[in-house]
Amino acid sequence: MLKKTSSMPDHPAAPSRRCRVCRSSATEMFASIGERDYRRCLRCEAVVLDADGLPSREEEQAHYRHHENDPDDPRYRRFLSKLCDPLAARLKPASLGLDYGCGPGPALAAMLRERGHEMRLYDPFFAPDPSALAVTYDFIVCSEVAEHFHEPAVEFERLDRLLKPGGWLGLMTCFRTEDARFANWHYRRDPTHVVFYKEETIHHLARRFGWQCVIPVKDVALLRKAV
Repeated sequence: MLKKTSSMPDHPAAPSRRCRVCRSSATEMFASIGERDYRRCLRCEAVVLDADGLPSREEEQAHYRHHENDPDDPRYRRFLSKLCDPLAARLKPASLGLDYGCGPGPALAAMLRERGHEMRLYDPFFAPDPSALAVTYDFIVCSEVAEHFHEPAVEFERLDRLLKPGGWLGLMTCFRTEDARFANWHYRRDPTHVVFYKEETIHHLARRFGWQCVIPVKDVALLRKAV
C-alpha cells in the first residue's frame, strides 16, 4: 500500500534520508510497500529506496544472471534503437564510446560498433575493467542501468568526469509518472531497481552539471557536456 505524507521534508535530515541523487536534505516519506520504504526528493523529484532495503552484491548478481539480453535478438535491438538512433545521429564518425553497465550481453555496444564507433565496456559484475575508467570518451551509453545505482550522485559525477567536453551521455530508464501507479508498477517490482527518475529529475541533473538535455522519446535522455 502506498502511503503519502505531507509535503514538508524531515528537518534536519539524517544522512540516510538525504536524496542519493542530488544530496538534498529536502526529502519525505513517499511509500511503504511490503518491507520496502521509499523516499521522495522535493528538489529533484527522484524516488529512492531506503538504504536499509538495498540488495546485496550477491543478490544483485544472482538476479542479473537471469537477464536474457541477446545481442542478436531483433526485438531487443528495436528496444535499444530508442537510444541508439537519436544518439548516433549526433555523433561524429569513429567516435570513442563506453557502454557503462553493459551487462552480460552488450548489444548496444555491438550496434554502435556496426555504425563505425569504437566501444569499450564497463560493468561491475560482467566487465569489471578498471582501465575503461581511466580514459575519457566522446560518448557514454547507460541503458537500463541508472535505476540500479545505489549511489546515483557518485555515479553521475563519475560519468561527467569520463566525458570529454562536448561529449554525449545517452541514458535510458523508465521514467516515473503518476504517484498512484507506483505500488503496482512493474518497474518498481524488480528487486534490483532502487532509484526512479522523473523527466524533471533528469533536467535537474542537467542543470547541476551544466549539461544540455534533450529527451527525444519517452524514457530516453541525451545529455551533452559543455564544451
